[in-house]
Amino acid sequence: MVKAGTHQSIAVEEIELDRSNPRIRKFLEMYGDNPSPEAIYLALGAGNEEEPGSSSSTTFEKLKQSILTNGGIIQPVILNRRTDGTLVCIEGNTRVALYKSFLDEGVKGSWTHIPSLVHDEIDDASVHAIRLQIHLVGTRPWDPYSKAKYLYELRTQEHLPFATIVDYCGGRQSEVLESINAYADIEKYYRPVVAEDGEFDTTRFSGFVELQKAGIKQAINAAGFDCFDFARWIHDGKLHPLQKVRVLPRVLRNEKAREIFLNRATRPMARNCKAKVSLPTFWRCIQTT
Repeated sequence: MVKAGTHQSIAVEEIELDRSNPRIRKFLEMYGDNPSPEAIYLALGAGNEEEPGSSSSTTFEKLKQSILTNGGIIQPVILNRRTDGTLVCIEGNTRVALYKSFLDEGVKGSWTHIPSLVHDEIDDASVHAIRLQIHLVGTRPWDPYSKAKYLYELRTQEHLPFATIVDYCGGRQSEVLESINAYADIEKYYRPVVAEDGEFDTTRFSGFVELQKAGIKQAINAAGFDCFDFARWIHDGKLHPLQKVRVLPRVLRNEKAREIFLNRATRPMARNCKAKVSLPTFWRCIQTT
């Protein structure tokens, strides 16, 4: 159980970013000790898919302008006071970074102190519980890819017991396992496929969640393909919308449907040309299987 914290106004210069957070740690390794607030925001995946059609950078700018307009934050950041007295931000790193940048840039306003909920000497398990409650089942959810990335790292790097992770998430065991396995697959199969053009699209993640459903991988292998082929189909836009992954077994079993599927126009042509065979014909084929 997480110990109760106290609401305090804390000097931002006393607050450290959460270096144990794998996303922030990656940016610290790339850019040194002072990554920009926007870099932190993007690293955390906090802005992805919050609004239909919005980008992370746009949502970050909304957060920044909201803080400027209101003269501060409404929701306090969450800090952990460690045994040596130092304060680390376990929730709200972007907001802390914005306050620090406003101070450095001389932005008009009161940015020396930030509203905080301070916990004293909470352990790693409690830190994970706070993050999971806020970003997986709370009011500020991470996008599905970022959720899965965090769950995967808790399981494979922090070696948190699977049952504990499920309890923290408040979800079903099967959903948590699907999410973890989907993250492993998108990194193993999709990232190499897109390595050359650099278009790693995290919104494709739901396709890899569908890949975990019963019979999908077996059908792909039975048809003579593998998960790298699947990743290429995702990347080329052959499976759109991504729910169509569910019908892959039927498509691959039917010779005509499989031919149509494999010959459909792919990116970058897909935006400007039609499939070689009409989609109604395609669906009539698989409905007969």
